[in-house]
Amino acid sequence: MIGLLQRVTHASVTINGDVVATINKGLLVLVGIEKNDSDQNAVRLLEKLIAYRVFADDQDKMNLSLKDINGELLLVPQFTLVADTQKGLRPSFSNPAPPEHSRKIFKFLIQHAREQYSNVQTGIFGADMQVNLTNDGPVTFWLQT
Repeated sequence: MIGLLQRVTHASVTINGDVVATINKGLLVLVGIEKNDSDQNAVRLLEKLIAYRVFADDQDKMNLSLKDINGELLLVPQFTLVADTQKGLRPSFSNPAPPEHSRKIFKFLIQHAREQYSNVQTGIFGADMQVNLTNDGPVTFWLQT
């Protein structure tokens, strides 16, 4: 499971002109689910997201986590993150989990996130989404479980 996290001052997801999710200071995380991923991968990714220290402390060092700053979390499914781009000029989509498996894992991730953390918003699995963000820093990290 891949989580591309971006520290943001604002992020939102729009579908068919309707804003379905919006956050202010926090993390926008694009989530890619691979063939062999399980609920355990989702649990581990969420643990890292909540505790990963990417926010500045009083000395302007990245020592604070999402939980420390009571930031917001926006989870957005994105199967293209797990594409194989090693050969040629067109991505191969042999690495992502099948849609129903991915949907199940993403649903579990959302449920677990809301049980563990109060400020959670999400994109919608399988939807054509427009994601807007203001990356703070910019700060972007690739996490893989």
